Amino acid sequence: MSTFMSAFASLVEQLADLLQPLFHASAAAAAIVLFTALVRLLVHPLSRAAARGQRARAALQPQIAELRKKHGKDREKFQKALMELHAEEKVSPLSGCLPSLFQMPAFFLLYHLFSSSTIGGEANALLGHKLFAAPLGGRWADALGDGGVFGAQGLVYLALFAVVVAVAAFNYRRTKRMMATSAPVAVADGEQVPGLASVNKLMPFMSFFTLFTVAVVPLAAALYVVTSTTWSAVERAVLYRDMPGAGPATAALV
Repeated sequence: MSTFMSAFASLVEQLADLLQPLFHASAAAAAIVLFTALVRLLVHPLSRAAARGQRARAALQPQIAELRKKHGKDREKFQKALMELHAEEKVSPLSGCLPSLFQMPAFFLLYHLFSSSTIGGEANALLGHKLFAAPLGGRWADALGDGGVFGAQGLVYLALFAVVVAVAAFNYRRTKRMMATSAPVAVADGEQVPGLASVNKLMPFMSFFTLFTVAVVPLAAALYVVTSTTWSAVERAVLYRDMPGAGPATAALV
């Protein structure tokens, strides 16, 4: 693990050296943004597959409704028939999770790298890099203790929070619009599945939880989260532009 972390630290340093003529003291921060973009490019085929899967699942809603009507209260038979339908149509109900799962190692790498004082038995030189006035290994709590909310470090975090809120607001409007125009939620004998209504109410607000992540992780990992979240918003707006309810929100962004 130590050797792997050393190699990853070397990669970040090399990217920072490459970007230094353009970004000067914030070159390491720019390297993290570039690294995030490269990760998202690698994951993009999975995102496209997830979009195709969601379209396919939406197209299956009439057949799923028929299966639910046919099997009534027999959940076991309904679930078996549903799995057979997915297999027959080659639709994976888990495809939408794959892009997020494949990004998690990159996030944890950055988190660990900028949380460690030493790498390979030597001092972690990356902790000396900054985004403007804020150290990449620091957290929002550190910024609050050094100048407060509107101090030099605090302003860096306020800028990141503003980006997160803007992206979350866009995702909120888009999710609400798509949920309002999507197929009716699963029902059983005319009653909504227990707990599903609460989940649907909470879903549009999920993007705002990113604020908490950005506030508690090292700034380098926060940069990854903000860049990846922004990428996701643009990517989903493009890939899902022909889904019901996506049109107006997409036009507002791209």
